[in-house]
Amino acid sequence: MPKVKIYSTPTCPYCVTLKEFLKEHNIEFEDIDVSQNGGAFREMVAKSDQTGVPVVEIEGQIIVGFDKEKISKLLNIQD
Repeated sequence: MPKVKIYSTPTCPYCVTLKEFLKEHNIEFEDIDVSQNGGAFREMVAKSDQTGVPVVEIEGQIIVGFDKEKISKLLNIQD
């Protein structure tokens, strides 16, 4: 199973949709709330050059936003 990390906030609707999508496909992920963790926020910005969420890291590859097609391809999800 690929390692999936999501940088998110509780109020971000795209973050919620992304997490629901991954749960529907039984993909385990680490959820990091960058609104409560300044170190994680800085880590996210360093990796993605972005301050918006969600930012997804899949096996070291960074995806900004809920790019369903790209995430599905990296996780081999057939929809």
